[in-house]
Amino acid sequence: MPDVSASGSLLTFLTRLHETEKSMNKNVQMFFSMNNRSDQEIKVRNQKLNWGLLTGTVSRAVCGALLTVTAGLLAWQPAADACTRVLWNDNEVAVVVGRSMDWPESTDPVLTVLPRGMERDGGRAGSEVIVTDNPARWTSRYASLVTTVYGIGTADGLNERGLGAHMLYLKTADFGPRDPRKPALQAGLWAQFLLDNAATVEEALALLDTVQVVMLEAHGYKATVHLAIEDASGDSAIIEYVNGRQTVHHGREYRIMTNDPLYDEQLALLKKQDFSKPSSATPLPGNVNPEDRFQRASYFAALLPEPKSEREAVAYVLAIVRNASVPFGAPYADFGIYNTEYRTVTDLTNKRYFFELTTSPNVVWANLPKFDLAPGASVMILEPDNIELSGDVTGKFQKAPAPF
Repeated sequence: MPDVSASGSLLTFLTRLHETEKSMNKNVQMFFSMNNRSDQEIKVRNQKLNWGLLTGTVSRAVCGALLTVTAGLLAWQPAADACTRVLWNDNEVAVVVGRSMDWPESTDPVLTVLPRGMERDGGRAGSEVIVTDNPARWTSRYASLVTTVYGIGTADGLNERGLGAHMLYLKTADFGPRDPRKPALQAGLWAQFLLDNAATVEEALALLDTVQVVMLEAHGYKATVHLAIEDASGDSAIIEYVNGRQTVHHGREYRIMTNDPLYDEQLALLKKQDFSKPSSATPLPGNVNPEDRFQRASYFAALLPEPKSEREAVAYVLAIVRNASVPFGAPYADFGIYNTEYRTVTDLTNKRYFFELTTSPNVVWANLPKFDLAPGASVMILEPDNIELSGDVTGKFQKAPAPF
């Protein structure tokens, strides 16, 4: 980690930052000088792959640094440019989506089944009140199976209608100043709000206009996040907030998501790539930064063979998510280590949820339709950090108080 203290290392740090940035820009130029394909050739490549999300390569070395100067003191917070989402919505077996969770510490993930008819308060994070002026309040219309984060929100999951939601880090996320005219929804419950109330991507996007997502801080980390959603039909959307304005990329073609840069920039970088002749000699960026993970996931997802079963479909997606994961000890820019904590795969067609903790050798899964999902039914949870767990764990969930 860089030595950024309040006693006078700011100039030294910024000088190092500038030198590193110049070096990275030189590497970018060298990389693209080797790629002399014409615009027409690239257009043909995109048509062949039918994959709209092949993107950039070289990450800026400053990715993840958040610096705030107050009262003459310089404090820094590591920003985990973490997580990868891969949607496979054009095979004949099932709509399957996978994601990794990369973070510098445990997010205390708990697999949680939430029945219909639960009352929620979008202004609360556990016992803490985040928003007092006009918090969003609702009663869940649909049941869901989710992975919680720090016990105050939902990082990942699906509902009984086949809508999936995945919260990933985006350091440039900015939900804007508070507008008390709109009900407030703390960012940790953003995904849960949609899972509770929407059956499709179209319905979820319409719901976003009824609330204002507001910033949350937990364990010293701000919830600067963006959201990926998809449904059982294969529809997909990426939602980002920048400078208080909502940007939505809506369509089946938006299958891959990582972190920074913004999605518009990821799409612009698409035009600079050429994977029209894939082979074992094709050079792929292999590091852990968001651009490299985005490019690798896009490349391999475009090559997936048609599965013969759900088992193969899940295995194929999980293989790509593993390939885009962050190994233990891998350095993340100059600001620490953000290894992959867990991976999930969601079968939106069959409402099955697969979970793999990276410190456990086993994959577990649960079948949402097999739970009691009626209003008044118990919340059911499973702590995944258990080396004895393996395979179908639907029957191993236990009753518990509602986390939120």
